[in-house]
Amino acid sequence: MIASLEAAYSEPHRRYHDRRHIQQCLALLDQVPELMESEIRVLTWAIWWHDAIYDPRASDNEARSAELAKRELRDLDATLHERDEVARLIRLTAGHEVEAEDRLGEILVSIDLSILGTEPGSYDAYVADVRAEYGHVPDEAWTQGRLRVLAGFLDRSAIFPDPDFRERFETVARMNITREIAALLPPAG
Repeated sequence: MIASLEAAYSEPHRRYHDRRHIQQCLALLDQVPELMESEIRVLTWAIWWHDAIYDPRASDNEARSAELAKRELRDLDATLHERDEVARLIRLTAGHEVEAEDRLGEILVSIDLSILGTEPGSYDAYVADVRAEYGHVPDEAWTQGRLRVLAGFLDRSAIFPDPDFRERFETVARMNITREIAALLPPAG
């Protein structure tokens, strides 16, 4: 990919949101059946740029990444429609919520969340890496924020909007999240 992305994903503060995450996302995209070449192209770009800007202290990373993608994709001969679609998809990763029947949105969000449904060792490494990225946040604030995020996932009827990803990852993701919540809560006394 282009040098600016290589540099971004090599930033020293990144522990989870790095090149490894992008490679894992691209590998999952390769497993999605029945996509047209144009859809693969747009999803590949969305994966590459979805975390291009990642500042754990900022709340607008996805919006800024989307705008960066729109600018940089001009140099890769992406059409205006493709650039707009990539930007739209990237913005979906902010809240990981997708409108019904938004197939590409369902796929991208599910790919981005797939770490939640991995075996416990991988999930725990992900949690440790994200905590390291948010090392500037005091433990109590981290715990409260993390509990809100995790409870939000459990409150959804489905964590993974794409049916194939849901079938593959949903049960394990809910077990991992429940286990993490239990570890974050103080022991009952």
